[in-house]
Amino acid sequence: MRFYLGLATTFHDPALALVGPDGTLLFAEAAERVLQYKRAPNCEPDAPALMASLLKDHVPPGSELVVASSWGPQFTDFLRGQAGTGAFDLMALSAHTTALNRSFVPEQAERVFIADLHGAQERAGHGTLLALNQEARITGAAPRATIAGQRRYPHHLCHAAYGLWGSPFDTATALVVDGMGETGAAAIHRLEGGRITELRRHRGRGSLGFLYGLITDLAGFDQVKGEEWKIMGLAPYGRSDPDLAALLGRLCTVEGHRLRYADAETIRSVAAEIRARRPADALETGWADLARCGQDLFGTLMDALVAEAYALAPTENLVIAGGCGLNSSYNGRVLGRSGFTRLHVPSAPADDGNAVGAAWLAYAEDHPDWAGPPHAQRPLTPYLGSRVSTGPMERLAEQEPRAKRVGHAEATRAAARILAEGGLVGWVQGRAEFGPRALGNRSILADPRPEGAKDALNAKVKYREAFRPFAPSILAEAGPDWFEDYADSPYMERTLVWREAVRARVPAVVHADGTGRLQSVTAARNPAYAALIGAFAAITGVPILLNTSFNVMGKPILHGAEDAILMFYTTGLDALVVEDWLVVK
Repeated sequence: MRFYLGLATTFHDPALALVGPDGTLLFAEAAERVLQYKRAPNCEPDAPALMASLLKDHVPPGSELVVASSWGPQFTDFLRGQAGTGAFDLMALSAHTTALNRSFVPEQAERVFIADLHGAQERAGHGTLLALNQEARITGAAPRATIAGQRRYPHHLCHAAYGLWGSPFDTATALVVDGMGETGAAAIHRLEGGRITELRRHRGRGSLGFLYGLITDLAGFDQVKGEEWKIMGLAPYGRSDPDLAALLGRLCTVEGHRLRYADAETIRSVAAEIRARRPADALETGWADLARCGQDLFGTLMDALVAEAYALAPTENLVIAGGCGLNSSYNGRVLGRSGFTRLHVPSAPADDGNAVGAAWLAYAEDHPDWAGPPHAQRPLTPYLGSRVSTGPMERLAEQEPRAKRVGHAEATRAAARILAEGGLVGWVQGRAEFGPRALGNRSILADPRPEGAKDALNAKVKYREAFRPFAPSILAEAGPDWFEDYADSPYMERTLVWREAVRARVPAVVHADGTGRLQSVTAARNPAYAALIGAFAAITGVPILLNTSFNVMGKPILHGAEDAILMFYTTGLDALVVEDWLVVK
């Protein structure tokens, strides 16, 4: 039997995915979860601690394993050649200037990124080999699997493969936009008859992803920490400043459907002018006006790329992938600004999702007639990660009389009552979500009705900036009653506008601009979470819960029940549900 291990091998957001002999996606998870290290920079995607259990659970003895990674062979060879000349040695990297270049990042930082990318590519699969050999040493048997080959696939093709084959569409156009690929930072692909074709690959160092990162830094945040999300949250609080907008507009212009990026001298000049205008408190509270202007510019530039995609491959269906696909504010508006009528953004559109794309591309290479997963498996479920053991809850119960195994039905009823009374509930069920957003399996939940629920959650648990919104999870059948131009949103991938008449009923999840980054919940996709929202609705008449990720600021979403118990006792959570276990304060 042959299995396909996909590895996301960029210098940030490493992840792995496992595809079975029939093409079924068996597992996908970011390394940050098991390592509990935010974004896991320069860490192996196949950490032995995770691989040992993954192989034991899914790969029978005597199997073959194809290892596939997410950067193409020509680019990998180029990096290897650069390394051979000493270009990635410490002193060589130190010699580069720290001034901004045409990629919108400092020259020195860009070179370090590329050096780290080379290192990640060279180490791809080493953790898997180590895990196989560790098990063999302990058991005395032969390794349960042999490596049947190592393959590398172009970065943007991996994005497109994950986005297109994981979508509900038979025919679609994919726009990939991120920080960098082998030749540029954007590409357009088409899916038809199960086959993916590259239509255009952008070339050059100009990057919409890194441009948004520069705006993040200039507004007082840190793109290296992945704080671009704060720009989206802060933008509605800002005003459209014509002078700031004109400055940002010098960084990139639109000619037809093409983006024309500024030269390095202009980029440095604009950045200096913006820093000179930055308010004194921006590094502490952020700069709302710049966030607003930056988000507006992002939308204008994305519109041009979407128009180019439609011109090259007109169809009803658009897939957006790459790190820029995490811009839910833009995603909620794109259909009204383009020729497309349906949108799919995968649950992990950034580099972690490339683990799935690489694994599927390797499978397709060996199975030429394969046309993607069957319709019954599409759109792809996000619940692809690790399960949480209830062993820690059992041990807790030996010391804590309030920790009890009550069964799923009673745990659901109790959680709904606590939420309706204004309590905060940690909710852990089933398999972890693949991607950066908690979708009801690793969530902290609250009642969306109280005006002060958002502030209370920040004060007691999340400890994050007040301007950042919290997301609503809504029963899908109720969506049209609460949102204008409602569209199914299974992954919290887009923001929609709340109907004016209902906003006062759920103020804790209505953002400053009247939008909400919603998750559409159905019993088919997540029966446990749908049952909880239904139980809450039976009490309150509101089929919506405030949903945020089960973590504290600066940490990844939890990985084990031990993490959940620690947060329960060290934050202001009122109850914790782990599968059918319940503990209350």
